[in-house]
Amino acid sequence: MNSQNAPVTIADTTANPAPLGLLGFGMTTVLLNLHNAGFYGLDTMVLGMGIFIGGLAQVMAGAMEWKKKNTFGTTAFTLYGFFWLSLVALLVLPKLGLGEAATPVSMGWYLTVWGLFTTGMFVGTLKLSRALQVVFLSLAVLFFLLAYADFTGGSKTLAGFEGLFCGLSACYTALAQILNEVYGRQVLPL
Repeated sequence: MNSQNAPVTIADTTANPAPLGLLGFGMTTVLLNLHNAGFYGLDTMVLGMGIFIGGLAQVMAGAMEWKKKNTFGTTAFTLYGFFWLSLVALLVLPKLGLGEAATPVSMGWYLTVWGLFTTGMFVGTLKLSRALQVVFLSLAVLFFLLAYADFTGGSKTLAGFEGLFCGLSACYTALAQILNEVYGRQVLPL
């Protein structure tokens, strides 16, 4: 075989999209759960974050993970990005006269389905980092706590504080990935 017919290997020099997705998820989760914990009302700040940072930034990260052939990252970031977009739609569409508001029971089932999906994704993290295990396990717990509150008409305060932990754990994981790459060594453990 001569050199003209030799296969060409192209190195992947694209950036790691996971910190973008994790920060989009984490920061939006923190802000929504400050509301759930009772620190302030649900207003356009949370909705705007849900659309642009939790929603679109994560969908973009999912598309970039697809380019890297990362099925887990593609699925997680794309679906959770669309979770945020669908959550905002559930809150805004009735206010625009485009359908009836979701009932507590339907919201309970919505959150239960997301909790089940997240539990399945948590199983996938058992082959990944401890930090991602914490993010996905705490997210599954969060979805189930929120669903329970909707089904029972109870307070979302406990879920709000657990959601703060979940969102901050995602932010930590993102910043650890960024700083470890920038410094070329482990600055923060994953």
